[in-house]
Amino acid sequence: MNGRGVVEREAVLVAIDVGTSKAVALIGEVTRDGALNIIGKGTPSASGLKKGVVINIDQTVASIRAAIESAERLSGYKLESAFVSVGGDHVESQNSRGAVAVSGPRREVSREDVERATEVARAVTIPSNREVLHVLPRGFVVDGQEGVKDPLGMSAIRLEVETHIVHASATAVQNLTKCIQMAQVRIDELVASSLASGEAVLSETEKELGVAVADMGAGTTDMALFTDGSPLHTAVLPIGGNNVTNDVAIGLKTNLVAAEEMKIKYGTADPDAVNGTEEVTVEVIGEGEGRTALRLELATIIEARMRELFEKMGEEIARSGHDGRLPAGIVLTGGASQLAGTAQIGRDVLQMPVRVATPTGVAGLTDNLLTPAYSTSIGLLLWGARAVVETDHGRYESAPAGGSLGRLRDWMRSLFP
Repeated sequence: MNGRGVVEREAVLVAIDVGTSKAVALIGEVTRDGALNIIGKGTPSASGLKKGVVINIDQTVASIRAAIESAERLSGYKLESAFVSVGGDHVESQNSRGAVAVSGPRREVSREDVERATEVARAVTIPSNREVLHVLPRGFVVDGQEGVKDPLGMSAIRLEVETHIVHASATAVQNLTKCIQMAQVRIDELVASSLASGEAVLSETEKELGVAVADMGAGTTDMALFTDGSPLHTAVLPIGGNNVTNDVAIGLKTNLVAAEEMKIKYGTADPDAVNGTEEVTVEVIGEGEGRTALRLELATIIEARMRELFEKMGEEIARSGHDGRLPAGIVLTGGASQLAGTAQIGRDVLQMPVRVATPTGVAGLTDNLLTPAYSTSIGLLLWGARAVVETDHGRYESAPAGGSLGRLRDWMRSLFP
């Protein structure tokens, strides 16, 4: 980065989100009070990934470089490191507890005690082909007293921590890491896409009450469940907007490009909202002329696949053990959530509150960015900004699994004496 951040007492953060259909690079400035302004963006279409996993390194690197170059031109900054999202149905989670005796002559909980307890919790059996992305403290128990959010400075003999551990396929993470590095960018932290999206669209009240976020992308749907202000279950479903497009192409016997255009222009997941006699033009494969089809037929095809997706979401919520215990319902985001009628069918299938959310909490160059399609990338910046502000204020913030964010936080301390 150049010296502008030091002069103006601002931190500069970068987010890279490489999805099935698009690559996004965002550059944001964080002020001392935590405000986040976007000063650079690159959002080219992407290739090289399928359902969130790298299947072609050269194409993925080219997509990342295109996004980075656009963001650099707009902002005037040279990207050196970034927060990077991780998706794909190989992302899984589990919860674990760890306990230690409080050290020190005064028997007061220190940062070292918290870190030791977290390390004990992390020492769970995870297969060697998995890589830990996050070890996030959910809450603490101090001498049997549960519900403690911040134990630092409390008098205690025994400290226990409950953590949420997110892990992913080691090979998938290594291939993504290789692509980022080949684009000449270091990784500050790898962040699960659903947790990043949660930063951008969920309120603290929703997280406390109990809520799920579902980021509906082109290839996958990334989910995270929150209660008591912290994540408790993270998973990825291998279904996304492309599945709907494929169904439309097959059902109406047209090509994928035409099917995607029809889905966006005329599609809805609610057939009841469609005039039964309205017609749409369908491009016929291999023929120059099109034919007509009822818009109701298009809606029926879409509704079937979207119903299946929400049924899968319901199964995942039940698997978490919190079925029926999400008062704030489920918050939908991601590009595929913008399809008309999506929230309504979600409410019908899940029998809980459902809303479609756009990212908030940022200013600056936000034209065309404040839509559900950019929740993950904006959430990555907010994730980094929160870490910066909390570290600056002296609050405990668990280190990422790889520890690479430590360098960034040391730099932030030098900016904020």
